[in-house]
Amino acid sequence: MLHPSPPAAYACRPEESRGRDLPEPESPTRSCFQRDRDRIVHAGAFRRLKYKTQVFVYHEGDYYRTRLTHSIEVAQIARSISRALGLNEDLAEAVALAHDLGHTCFGHAGEDALNHCMEPFGGFDHNEQTFRILTLLERRYAEFDGLNLTWESLEGIVKHNGPLTGPNAREDETVPPTVAVYCRDRRDLEVATFASAEAQVAALSDDIAYNNHDIDDGLRARLFTLDDLRELPLVGPLIAEVEGRYPGLEEPRLIHETIRRLIDHMVSDLLAETRRRVEAARPDSAAAVRALSAPLVAFSDEM
Repeated sequence: MLHPSPPAAYACRPEESRGRDLPEPESPTRSCFQRDRDRIVHAGAFRRLKYKTQVFVYHEGDYYRTRLTHSIEVAQIARSISRALGLNEDLAEAVALAHDLGHTCFGHAGEDALNHCMEPFGGFDHNEQTFRILTLLERRYAEFDGLNLTWESLEGIVKHNGPLTGPNAREDETVPPTVAVYCRDRRDLEVATFASAEAQVAALSDDIAYNNHDIDDGLRARLFTLDDLRELPLVGPLIAEVEGRYPGLEEPRLIHETIRRLIDHMVSDLLAETRRRVEAARPDSAAAVRALSAPLVAFSDEM
């Protein structure tokens, strides 16, 4: 039986959290990161994800993923990876569940259309909208707007794709205005550094989830066939592996068996590469992870 790894030296610890914008008494039954996760799940914006498109419009069938089911799949993968690495599962889950709260309906096509409509007002970006929801737009609590999440959750959500400024930022990356104002007036989210290992896990769990469920949904929608996938690296050999072990297996089972192996293959690769990087960098704290010149959590070059 595989047991969870002991807490890693570089994991985020709730007792060391930098706290919330508005200080609150701690919960007697939940850590601060558990509380963040629960607030996200109970947010109105989270419920609205059920009608937001991942790839297929939801009324085309109840099988296809929506932003809600996608976010749940991302969170499940993030928890599994975090447990294996000795990271804080609750923080990784909170970032995973919140990462698409600000997304439009109709996927990236919807975002492009809304960005065009909003050009006179600075455009639209779903990552900035997520941050706006979490810090301003959810108005349910008596004492504050937003969800009053911990610094670590907000930092992870803002930087889960990497630093926004500095030498390690992507060329097309910028600091959204809402984030810039927050960092100036409320708390510095240190946008020039990498996020925690937990947030990095959530970001790559997103990649694992959508690469796999897009194959599943695309096959079901007949946008492509198994024959179209057989010559591709990574997925093609796994189809052959399943067919070799289960000759004559009906197609829905063949697809599922292939995808579960593909998820396992990607997760195993991520774990191996991350452990290699941990061994090389030897970070001794969450702060040390943020100070690195490259992500700690990663796929291998081959993957």
